Amino acid sequence: MNFFARTDKSFLGKWWWTVDRVTLAILLTICIFGVVLVTAASPSVAERIDASPNHFIIRHIIYLVPSIALLIGISMANLQYVWRAALVVLGFSLFMMVLVPIFGDEVKGAQRWLGVGPFSIQPSELAKPAFLVVAAWLIARQKEKPEFKGTWFAFGLYGLVVLLLVLQPDMGMTFIVTATFFTIVFLAGMPFRYIILLALLGVGACLAAYFSFDHVQSRVDRFLNPETGDTYQISRSLQAFQHGGLLGTGAGQGTVKMTIPDAHADFIFAVAGEELGMLMTVLLVGLYGYVIVRGYNRIMDTDNIFIILASGGILTLFGLQALINMGSSIHLLPTKGMTLPFISYGGSSLLSSGIGMGMLLALTRRQGRSGIARGGLSIRPIGGSVK
Repeated sequence: MNFFARTDKSFLGKWWWTVDRVTLAILLTICIFGVVLVTAASPSVAERIDASPNHFIIRHIIYLVPSIALLIGISMANLQYVWRAALVVLGFSLFMMVLVPIFGDEVKGAQRWLGVGPFSIQPSELAKPAFLVVAAWLIARQKEKPEFKGTWFAFGLYGLVVLLLVLQPDMGMTFIVTATFFTIVFLAGMPFRYIILLALLGVGACLAAYFSFDHVQSRVDRFLNPETGDTYQISRSLQAFQHGGLLGTGAGQGTVKMTIPDAHADFIFAVAGEELGMLMTVLLVGLYGYVIVRGYNRIMDTDNIFIILASGGILTLFGLQALINMGSSIHLLPTKGMTLPFISYGGSSLLSSGIGMGMLLALTRRQGRSGIARGGLSIRPIGGSVK
């Protein structure tokens, strides 16, 4: 159903006919999955902390509403406003990340959150999509003006973000930021020898993290050899998938989920497996995959390097985060406190997902020219060059 005529020249009309409405609809569908799953998973978790059964779902919706507003609002921006908004968000996030080691709340041995009244915020979550867009702009700017050392600035910014993450410490987030930044560097056409060098440095950093941080070593050891430590959550997660079978137990009918401590957040995919069954979880995986494939397909039609780099980084971030969450739930990857975008409970994650995917929708907006016939319709991204 279309809400605006093709001849509508209003701001909303132009947005409606240029935004990727299919991706927007899929993202909103994923949000609905999130509300259902948090509602099903959170009462037992709330009971363990002596909170009301609706404690987590109420807070989830409180964060979800502004997240969807950011998703839609940012999708209406042009290229100039996208990178400027990213610069503002990044500056704000970096300032808060500096404050985290000083004033942050410690949870499970890590300081990653700042308390804001009854709520808490994880600044590094907000920094992720903003950093990628700013780094993409810096590199793209150098492509247009070689005298501008944008790539060096981008690497310097990457170093600052990683330093602040390691101080928390948050090695999982460091890996995500590194992988997505290297994706941008790869898409920018860096010489292959430098790509190999960066890959070797990445492997070295992973080994250093393994030998420097006990919690990283413990998670890797438990993944490779479950007998070396506690594997309670992953064992329960696998049991939840087995209990759900092909069709699932039905929404709210799962029992294994009640024994998973982080069922509403890091292991919410296990709740989907138990209550919705394998068929629906495969559909959910397909929704994430379709967003990624469709996004990359859309940026293939543009020669704007900023759109290619920024969109590629955001899509990689979105897909990699979902992959890590799902993979750790079924023991294909070491466990990591990584949320499932738009589904897991977590206010900062929801806001970050809304900002990131809103920027993606803004970057990939199109406008059509020429005749009525489908074959004669020329499609191009909105925004022109980066300024």
